Parts: sequence; structure tokens; C-alpha cells
Amino acid sequence: MTSRLFFTDDALTADVDVLSCSPHDDGFAVILRATPFHPQGGGQPSDTGWIGASEVLKVFHDQDRLVHIVKQPVTPGQAMARVDEARRELNTRLHSVGHLIGVCGERAGWMPVKAHHWPGECRVSFVPGENAQPMNCEQIEEQLAQWISADLPRVVQINADQRFIGFGELPLYPCGGTHVSSLKQLQAAPKLSISEKKGVVSVRYQ
Repeated sequence: MTSRLFFTDDALTADVDVLSCSPHDDGFAVILRATPFHPQGGGQPSDTGWIGASEVLKVFHDQDRLVHIVKQPVTPGQAMARVDEARRELNTRLHSVGHLIGVCGERAGWMPVKAHHWPGECRVSFVPGENAQPMNCEQIEEQLAQWISADLPRVVQINADQRFIGFGELPLYPCGGTHVSSLKQLQAAPKLSISEKKGVVSVRYQ
């Protein structure tokens, strides 16, 4: 099982143990004992970066392991891993905003059913709960701006094999993704749009 360093540590570099490296259709598949790289999943794209001098193209789940696809083979043993900072920062900010929009929707009586945090495609989708109220972009943007101004800190709880993420006193969500350490890192509330199709309301943002 690959240990996920990003669950408890925001560091973008780490000394890692390379357990194996084997040919793969897209290059070479590397397995690490522990990794700072977030894999694709949970609505978030994978990190990219480098293991040693070899570029990491993508990271994905394979049962309980995380597989790192790299351009050039990596020698088993000790290596330095480095996550692409700009990509991680963007994905982290987008995922964090998605959680906040989820809270806003729940407060209006809606239940979040799907979230997609890819750049250019970000949305959180809801179905109506009891007493669902119309959602308004300006009201959500105003609420996000208030939370960002208050600089609510990230809260992390790990219970057994499950990790929960929240901000300040806001609700915690089970989540394996990466998030800002406090909300001022978001800088400003995103611009939103709302659409509805077959009873599902989607709040899009960028």
C-alpha cells in the first residue's frame, strides 16, 4: 500500500523509496513506498512533477497502490520527488472552492451529488432536499467572499482509513484531495454560473 504523504503534509518535495519501475504503454510505471503526488480521483486531476530527473506524467490508483507514470526509467532505491508547484496550487484552490460551494448548497436545502474540480470544467451538482430554496450566484459569491476574508483555517481529521476536510467551523467532508491551508490563499471568490437539467442543479465556477 502506498502511503499518501499529502494527507498530512503540504510539502512538494520528499525523499522517496522507489520500490519498482517497469515498462508501461505510456512510459514507465513507478511504485513508491510513500508519495507526495496526488493521484487522479475524487474530482481532482493528478499531480505531475519529477522523480529524480524523470518527469511524472500522471498518477493513478491501482487497487491499494498509486502508480506514477514517468518518461524515463527510475532506478529502484532512494530518489527525490518534486511536485509541480503551479499545477498543485491551482488544483488545490479549485478543490477547496468546490467544498465551500457544497456547504452553500446544503444550507439552501440542496444535497451535493457530484463534484468535478478540473480547470475549465469546475462544477458542483446538487439534487433538491426538503425545502430546497433557489440558489443565487450573487448570494453564494458573497458568502464565499466572507469566508475568504475571515481566512478560515483548514481542518483535517483522520479516522481509521478515512480523511475528512473542512474549514473553520464549517462541515467536514470525507475527501482525499488537496486543499489550501487557509482560505485567504483563494484570494477572491470565483465567478459562478448556475444551470439546471432534469432536476439536477449545477454550480459552475472558475
